[in-house]
Amino acid sequence: MHVFIAGATGAVGRSLVPLLVRHGHTVTGTTRSPAKAAELRALVAEAVVVDGLDRAGMIDAVAAAAPDAVVHQMTALGGEIDLRRFARSFAPTDRLRTEGTDHLLEAARRAGVERVVAQSFTGHQYARVGDWLRTEDDPWDPEPPAQLRDAVRAIGHLERAVTGAGGVALRYGGFYGPGSGMAPGAEQWELIRARKMPIVGDGGGVWSFTHVEDAAGSVLAALERWTPGEVYNVVDDDPAPVREWLPEAARIIGARPPRHLPRWVGRLLGEHVVVMMCELRGSSNAKGKARLGWEPLHPSWRDGLAQLARDERAARPVSA
Repeated sequence: MHVFIAGATGAVGRSLVPLLVRHGHTVTGTTRSPAKAAELRALVAEAVVVDGLDRAGMIDAVAAAAPDAVVHQMTALGGEIDLRRFARSFAPTDRLRTEGTDHLLEAARRAGVERVVAQSFTGHQYARVGDWLRTEDDPWDPEPPAQLRDAVRAIGHLERAVTGAGGVALRYGGFYGPGSGMAPGAEQWELIRARKMPIVGDGGGVWSFTHVEDAAGSVLAALERWTPGEVYNVVDDDPAPVREWLPEAARIIGARPPRHLPRWVGRLLGEHVVVMMCELRGSSNAKGKARLGWEPLHPSWRDGLAQLARDERAARPVSA
């Protein structure tokens, strides 16, 4: 199968391209950076420099590649996230999930490509009442906090557009692993190390995590076991409340335990901070396992983070 990956040099793309090649597929990948085109070619992929918001450019790129499948992995999350201005930090990604999705679907339709797999997200959108573990069919939050509202709308647009066109949407959890924000030297890892990520309130919000290699594996499974019009949660087997995962992550990293802030102090940063720390719902991966035959290589973030920490220690120079 010839697979066209829009956003091939992101955290998932760097794992996905070699995985597809190992399984006998050929790949054309896009990047906005000419410098990163060489990285793609080193992974044995054809490289195209095009912006996901460039409608004509994306249509031409897909037409020229003539792929059998199209994969949407476009985000703009490379920089630091301003927690107070969460919506502003996510605005470029929201555009890629709305305008970029529409451009890519049009390009696929014009090229006669029926298999489209797109990156979505799980967590922020679920209603904050009832069970703490949610499935793909559970209701969404009718009134998300102001700073999360645009992101939730963008996710909804992407999923409706992709599944409406007969494609598949994969809802990833909180990313960790090489190239993500939760890896040695990256933003979230270093915030935890510096004790700058506190537990707010009771820390009861449940987070689900996804190693970037497992995200890549889910794309392969979705392409090879085609189930048009479906949505899947792609997360590990170990959803955990903030009060559990954050202290454990600090221990694994070698940091002191996180600080605690009362709920009212967290609200000074924004209602969305309280929601993420105290009210977020975790996600079930049962549907993806049953329908796609997908299993996470990293069943728990505990073991996955521990391996990253071991790799970090092994990479440190030995003192003379």
